Amino acid sequence: MRVSIIMPQLGESIAEANIVAFLVKPGDQVVADQNIIEVETNKATMTVTSPCTGKIEKFSAQLNESYAVGAVLGHIEATREEADRLGLDVGPTAKTSDTDRTAKLDSNNGTRVQPTVRGLPVPANAAGASYLSPRLKARMGELGLSAADLAGVAGSGAAGRVTIEDFEKFIAHLEKQKMSDASSMRVAVADAMRRSWTRPLATVVLPVQLDALLTHRKTSDPKPGPALYALRALAIALSENSAPAGRLVGNKIVYPGSIDVGFAVEAEDGVLVPVIRDADRKSLRELTGRYNELVALARQRKLPADATGGSIATVTNFGTFGLTSATPIPLPEQTLVLGMGAGRPAPHWDENKNQFVPVTEANLTLSFDHRVLDGGAAGRLLQRIGELMRDPASL
Repeated sequence: MRVSIIMPQLGESIAEANIVAFLVKPGDQVVADQNIIEVETNKATMTVTSPCTGKIEKFSAQLNESYAVGAVLGHIEATREEADRLGLDVGPTAKTSDTDRTAKLDSNNGTRVQPTVRGLPVPANAAGASYLSPRLKARMGELGLSAADLAGVAGSGAAGRVTIEDFEKFIAHLEKQKMSDASSMRVAVADAMRRSWTRPLATVVLPVQLDALLTHRKTSDPKPGPALYALRALAIALSENSAPAGRLVGNKIVYPGSIDVGFAVEAEDGVLVPVIRDADRKSLRELTGRYNELVALARQRKLPADATGGSIATVTNFGTFGLTSATPIPLPEQTLVLGMGAGRPAPHWDENKNQFVPVTEANLTLSFDHRVLDGGAAGRLLQRIGELMRDPASL
């Protein structure tokens, strides 16, 4: 039987090693745990040992070449009894079938195990760039790349770690594809979302009837945008209890000093978030002019400095794209983002008429930092927002 010689995990943070010397040659007899290859890592010189007793068939590894943990360095000819006794994986012999070439010996009962998941774009067991060697970090630094850029790379190192060889193949593949420079806004949005995603985020959803809101909007002059109703309702709810908008910094929760709420506006190649200051202190009618002004300025990318940054929450109306539900991500400096879906007809049971009647309904979503807020508190906040939106005259 042919038993593979595998590059072992030589340390917790070691993903690859360089071949320094072969301590035996093909044809030599070796015993289990005998030193057979000398390798060098970024930390020390170590040895690879024989996995079993047998005869060195060949070395496929080359001197002064680097190999990832888990790479096959060569093969040993061993008896089947020896391989079975140690529960070792065996390589194909001259007479093995195609099925045998992909099979492994189970260490418990010797039965052959076939893979059950095939065709995934990235192997299910790939851990990605969870550990980056100094050499890989230096190469990524040269190209201005971060670990997030390697998320789709299936590493060949230990536990799916990305090696320098995997990285260079990835770069070579990219260079064959059509590419364009990302705009500064796209890069800024990407960076903000990356930082936001380092937190445990959750979302709760509440269907809300919009009939009263739509009627109120028809009779208003100027007409508030649907997202402004949601923004004003959120501001009132947070003015009653600002704790849900607190930020966790270390072991302290920092509460907001004012109810400054932002709202998402789609701009060229990105999203801008204008801010309405003290949104709890102005009526819906008073806010409408300022809201419309900021929407226009955001689309022109001419927002004034006093209308950007420092908000405690954001409102986004993804319903403008015909979407009924979504899970928006709060900005890195915020705990909350309130989303509003598209209105749609829905049946509603009328207790007075004792029958179903048609209503216009939309989903409100509240995404939040789960370190600060739990589902119950988030649900109560969303219920209060929905209650206020069903009574637009109160806004």
